[in-house]
Amino acid sequence: MSPAQFPEKLEFLFQPARYKVAYGGRASAKSWNFARALLLKGVAIPLRILCAREVQKSIRDSVHKLLEDQIQLLGLGQKYTVLESEIRGGNGTEFIFAGLSALTIESIKSYEGCDIVWVEEGQVISERSWKILTPTIRKEGSEIWVTLNPELESDPTYQMFVVNPPEGAIVVHVNWRDNPFFNAVMEKERLDCLTRFPDDYQNIWEGKCRPAVEGAIFFSEVAAMESDGRICNVPYDSQLKAHVVLDLGFGHAMAVAIVQVLASEIRVIWYREFFNEKLSAISSDLKGMRYNWGKVWLPHADGFSKTRNGQDSAYDIMRGQGWDCAKKSDVSLVTGKDEGIRVTRERFPRMYWDKIQCSRLVECAKRYRRSVNKVTLVAGSPLNDEYADGGDTIRYIAINANSMDNDTGKRAMPRGESYQPLDMAVGY
Repeated sequence: MSPAQFPEKLEFLFQPARYKVAYGGRASAKSWNFARALLLKGVAIPLRILCAREVQKSIRDSVHKLLEDQIQLLGLGQKYTVLESEIRGGNGTEFIFAGLSALTIESIKSYEGCDIVWVEEGQVISERSWKILTPTIRKEGSEIWVTLNPELESDPTYQMFVVNPPEGAIVVHVNWRDNPFFNAVMEKERLDCLTRFPDDYQNIWEGKCRPAVEGAIFFSEVAAMESDGRICNVPYDSQLKAHVVLDLGFGHAMAVAIVQVLASEIRVIWYREFFNEKLSAISSDLKGMRYNWGKVWLPHADGFSKTRNGQDSAYDIMRGQGWDCAKKSDVSLVTGKDEGIRVTRERFPRMYWDKIQCSRLVECAKRYRRSVNKVTLVAGSPLNDEYADGGDTIRYIAINANSMDNDTGKRAMPRGESYQPLDMAVGY
């Protein structure tokens, strides 16, 4: 087989289209063939090609070396000059390299004249980067090429091009079966992964989305929720008390969950994150929902302490707003986050989350993970990132759920009997 031949699934690279996307697993030769197609097109006509990824701290982070290798394999050494930070064709073709996360609306203007942008490792490209990149590449006939190994279904790139592809986009799922250069060594690796890491195999080799990011604290628990159908329609039940769980999120968002408990079921019917909002304002918004309110559950330490400025504690503020707050002695005192995570794992099988009203909570659960020491590779405490507020709230829900009573003689309806939409206009 000639080195310039392409898998049938990737022949679309030589057809005109605004977006050309290939996603899949290991050994599918996506990047290999995208590089070849670009080099061959660059020999045919002069092109300005931007090779982009989310983060590029040095040229070693880019596809520069991959392109250099393919130049040699294709026998194009007389057509291209490989420089330290770019690649130039004898006919004027130019390959340049950039990290999207470092670009601004102003700095990206220098790439307006590009004919093709190849976005590699598309699964980690942020929504911000796409919003900056796509309107900038607007030359007549310009194209955006994307390669990705899927991570989560909710990732921006997967949503943009696989779940809801733009009109006229060519999107293909390509895997090891489609690679004409797939050899015995690769097959041995594939079978070894299937035997030793069966939970990871579908993502690594078949290009299927993971239930949660690799290393997620609640990876197995979220996977079980999805397979059991417990992320579903979970309506508000007026016969049950609606308990409010707060994560005060100092330095982060303030997270609020509404929880109802019936027998063994822990139903999370609503979740939001608030930025720079006062507790009194959040209290007013919640009261506008006119639910059959239960208690407000606050973090054992922070919820009952006055602020650094000597202002009232969250407990005092919510009590002053007329809420029935669980006393400090009622709130579960679990020693440390690790113990809380252990208890949460035990109670996960009892949880049901509303798929719409708790979509952000689901996302946090999928991305709540530990820090890892770069030297020892030992996992430490949960990362204090944008998903920590949701992860902490899940812990607070779980450790206090057994103390959430209904204190009512009214009949509770079975889950899913009816649906009352939550139309409160607050965002996160």
